[in-house]
Amino acid sequence: MEFLIIAVVVLLAVGIFRYYRQRNYTKVLTEDQFREGYRKAQLIDVREPQEFDRGHILGARNIPVSQMKQRLVEMRKDKPVYLYCQGSSRSARAAQLLHKKGYKDIYQLKGGFKKWTGKIKSKK
Repeated sequence: MEFLIIAVVVLLAVGIFRYYRQRNYTKVLTEDQFREGYRKAQLIDVREPQEFDRGHILGARNIPVSQMKQRLVEMRKDKPVYLYCQGSSRSARAAQLLHKKGYKDIYQLKGGFKKWTGKIKSKK
């Protein structure tokens, strides 16, 4: 029982640490804030291609987080990067990777695509 309590406390501590560390390099934006700036930035959908094809924010490029390391050459370090996924976990991982690779201006859509109410495009 003590082990279980210690494990839960450690997991909570790690989660809280990651949350606050990520806030130093990623700005989480509401949909309205995201809408204000994404047209002047690199809008990246980090979901898998089949998810992207079912629907994505108009103007987004699909670079799945699973391929991001290999596709960094497609992204510029001198322009802001706006990220989103279905919820927010994959875009948080993508933001962490970009930060480690020297990207500075990183933004994430709060709630992800499932909360998006703006224009979308899908392949039929």
